[in-house]
Amino acid sequence: MVDVTMPQLGETVTEGTIIRWFKQVGDPVEADEILFEISTDKVDSEVPSPTAGVVTEILASEGDVVEVGQVLARVGSPDEAPGPESAPAAEAASEPVPESGLGAGPVSEPVPVLESALAAESASGSVPVSEVESVSVPEPSASEPVSEPEPSAPDYELAAAPAPESAVGQATVSEPVSASLPAPEPTAQAAASGPMAKVLSPVVRRLIAENDLDPDDIVGTGLGGRVTRADVEAVIRARAEAASAAAPSTETSDAEGPAAASSAPESPSAAASEFSAEPLAAEAPAAATEHPQSAAPPPAAQPDAAPPPPPPSPPAPPSQPAAPAPVPAPSPRSPAARPGDRVVKLNNIRRRTAEHMVMSKQTSPHVLTAIEIDYEGVEQVRRSHKAAWKAEEGFSLTYLPFICRAVVDALREYPHLNATFGDGELIVHASVNLAIAVDIDFTGLLAPVVKDADGKRLRQIARDVVDLAARARTKQLGLDDLTGGTFTLTNAGQYGTMMQFPIINQPQVAILSTDGVSRKPVVVTDGFGNESIAIHSVGVLAMAWDHRAFDGAYAAAFLHRVKEIIETRDWEAEVR
Repeated sequence: MVDVTMPQLGETVTEGTIIRWFKQVGDPVEADEILFEISTDKVDSEVPSPTAGVVTEILASEGDVVEVGQVLARVGSPDEAPGPESAPAAEAASEPVPESGLGAGPVSEPVPVLESALAAESASGSVPVSEVESVSVPEPSASEPVSEPEPSAPDYELAAAPAPESAVGQATVSEPVSASLPAPEPTAQAAASGPMAKVLSPVVRRLIAENDLDPDDIVGTGLGGRVTRADVEAVIRARAEAASAAAPSTETSDAEGPAAASSAPESPSAAASEFSAEPLAAEAPAAATEHPQSAAPPPAAQPDAAPPPPPPSPPAPPSQPAAPAPVPAPSPRSPAARPGDRVVKLNNIRRRTAEHMVMSKQTSPHVLTAIEIDYEGVEQVRRSHKAAWKAEEGFSLTYLPFICRAVVDALREYPHLNATFGDGELIVHASVNLAIAVDIDFTGLLAPVVKDADGKRLRQIARDVVDLAARARTKQLGLDDLTGGTFTLTNAGQYGTMMQFPIINQPQVAILSTDGVSRKPVVVTDGFGNESIAIHSVGVLAMAWDHRAFDGAYAAAFLHRVKEIIETRDWEAEVR
């Protein structure tokens, strides 16, 4: 039996989201036949089966976020495939075990199988700790009903904060389980209907944790009552709408008087009013009128006697102004959407790109160095060869391959820019693997790699760049196309930018932005030293670099060399 794991789809990729399974348990599969599709911050890729056989287990569901190296499925011989009788158990194994809270992970056995084992062991009076140490589903006694959520509680009320994930996700068993465990069938039903028995995938757990939700307040619409991503997003939207609807009522309550707001007693319902469409502002003035000066609660009522009237409160001295109402602390959560706003959820590539960019800015001390380039020599070659080039290659001859060729040659002379930063060391690479940032229809950014670019001439580099960009936009990049980059170019010049400050593609130490080229007046000098004004094609190259790897003089010298190559090389010979 062969384990199918989450592959490494990039140097900085640590996890991915399963988009679709092409095979199910019991289906035959050939070697290199597509088994499932995975989405990461770098690429959406179809992953083939490493061997031929039959799918015997699927350990992750569509929509689950899985880590690199995690076992997702198993492929074995036909005799290892589950038969008709064992198919339900195999199907149950593909679903995560119901969890207690947010942090409990899946176990290798389905719940019914595990409960049968517990019931069998209960005849002898105890169950070994090793059988249940990773199970966090509560076991109610046969004489006590399973507690259900309060019907009167608001759907999205925030009750007490859930326990930390590390505490909730593991059950500690200090004593053997006694022989009074209930029968397998009642236990399964109770566990399935209990308020804490929520089946949560990793992506659902993440959404719940990020938005401070209680999983027991979310009604699942998935198979078997499973809480899906759509269920969580519906709760988030409803909470935002409730908060925006309660905002005008909250302002009215504040205007009625600071004393009412300051003396209202705290209660769970008052804490939940922030997310409820029915504000509780009417209760605060009544409580303040009854006890305007006393911080202590009223005396408890006796069963056979009426409560004593509250003592009269002396009037405040006229010279002593009333204390202002306390200003509530700002909420750590994002502001609620206002009427007419549109909430756009980040896709997987956008989310992972954001995380990678923040990490890069926190890791490297970024410095920007820019230089102006006179592209007139390049422009003259482009004008004379653009028609023949388009006929031969099928794509236009742009400035980008000329810049790539000049950068590759300059990196040979300044190798510390063709490097990655390690643990207290700089790894200088022997080959130049040029990563080219490609925009995916404004939904994300990928950086496929032109391997061994230092051994290629301009025409071959241009072909590779066009091929990688086309395959990136059609989701046809292979696993090797996004790894091994040693220096990155990002091309914003097609939109006429003057200069931008790019973010380093970690763990590399530099990234070059190729900005817009336009016709401008420049000073030119003839062979006799005479100066004159001419109209040339001029643009800027801006490079962000890691100050840990080298200093400003080294970066400036590299850019000067790139400028010199672009302005003086015989590009006519390169294009032929």
